[in-house]
Amino acid sequence: MVPTLIKDLLNTKPEGQKVTVCGWVRTVRDSKNLVFIQVNDGSAFANIQLTFDRNAPSNNANVNNIEEELKKLNTGASIRAEGILIESPASGQSVEVTLENLKMLGACNPEEYPLQKNKMSMEYLRTNAHLRARTNTFGAVYRVRNQMAFAVHSFFQERGFQYINAPEITCSDCEGAGEMFQVTTLSMEKIAEMGVKAGIGGMKIEDAHKIVDYSKDFFGKKASLTVSGQLEAETMATALSRVYTFGPTFRAENSNTPRHLAEFWMIEPEMAFFDLNDDMDIQEDFVKYLLNWALTKCRADLEFFDKRIQPGLIESLTKVANAKFVRISYTDAIAKLEEAAANGAKFEFKPYWGCDIATEHERYLTEKIFGCPVMVYNYPKEIKSFYMKQNDDGKTVKAVDVLVPGIGELIGGSEREEDYDKLCAEIERRGMDKSIYDWYLDLRKFGTVPHSGFGLGFERLIRYVTGMENIRDVIPYPRAPKLADF
Repeated sequence: MVPTLIKDLLNTKPEGQKVTVCGWVRTVRDSKNLVFIQVNDGSAFANIQLTFDRNAPSNNANVNNIEEELKKLNTGASIRAEGILIESPASGQSVEVTLENLKMLGACNPEEYPLQKNKMSMEYLRTNAHLRARTNTFGAVYRVRNQMAFAVHSFFQERGFQYINAPEITCSDCEGAGEMFQVTTLSMEKIAEMGVKAGIGGMKIEDAHKIVDYSKDFFGKKASLTVSGQLEAETMATALSRVYTFGPTFRAENSNTPRHLAEFWMIEPEMAFFDLNDDMDIQEDFVKYLLNWALTKCRADLEFFDKRIQPGLIESLTKVANAKFVRISYTDAIAKLEEAAANGAKFEFKPYWGCDIATEHERYLTEKIFGCPVMVYNYPKEIKSFYMKQNDDGKTVKAVDVLVPGIGELIGGSEREEDYDKLCAEIERRGMDKSIYDWYLDLRKFGTVPHSGFGLGFERLIRYVTGMENIRDVIPYPRAPKLADF
């Protein structure tokens, strides 16, 4: 008999039907004549209870077999159980299963099993990333992550977007000055040997690049892992109107903080014929859609996070989901922050026109000044990317950041520069290699249109929805400085 997922069993009306349960043992409690086994298969936060009554009259020929299998069970062992689904007399659970057959599938030595019953730190669990999904916390995180991924696709599919896959290997840098991981089949050791020999021969440091012959590399030129799928998404939007990419991106930023990963997933829609206001409208709708989805589909897991991880989480998410987002220009936002500083607000970084708004400023705007999500738009062009559309003032670009209470920036987006000459001038002004972006500039030569887009880091979203403190705890296998495996 194919096992029934525990999440489905917990919502099944008990009518004495025979069921099969497979999962991992959480606890075994033997109370003389009664045995209670809590089993979880990861499909739901709750466990299901299996019961065995030694005194119950039974014609079950498997009684002795059950007794033998019970002796083998410890926390972490995997089992297959068959029995009858009945209404549970215990409080806090609707159904349970009376055992008729039990088979231990995989033993788990309690002396070696890393996941113990006592509370374990997040740092400890990161060293056991291959097992941590079996804990309450991480099982809940990954179920929420699954639901949020489904919600992302649902939102865009309902609005006529086409899902595309941006390449992970690229020769162009979306940010213009990002820290990228190089992709090469050239031997670093051989290059180092050549460098040593060249140094002996008197080669100057500035000529060291001549040692590397990229024509012999796999792609025939310098290539890197992508920091964003945006530029490629723009090419598709100028043919399909509305597209989104949702996939892995990479940043070689040497930051060991709770906010940074070297590999993470990005949600990046691009919309032809959308101006900045249209862009802001869909961003607000998107955030509310995702939060309402989480509050509806992930209620049991969110209740756990609210109780154990971040008290007040559900109330906070509900408030944002129902809020009207404030929209304010960067200039006006800075003025309010400067006024707050003048009136005694303490900031580590002084706010001033031209600064990149820090997390502390973002949270002050959302939590102290407005008490709701805030969309800050029209940023100074010097602190934003080359592809953003310039305003007529020559100083600002049509960029927008969505700020939410608790974490600050959640989304960053902009209207894209559709003017060929202006975009060429900006690339040259920043000292970028124009030849690398010829294909991107073609979009402005052949049927250019106003278009906009935004990016939302998926792990940042999961961190926000779950209340988890460290971003490394919302992705199954975090990649960070000095961390490329388990």
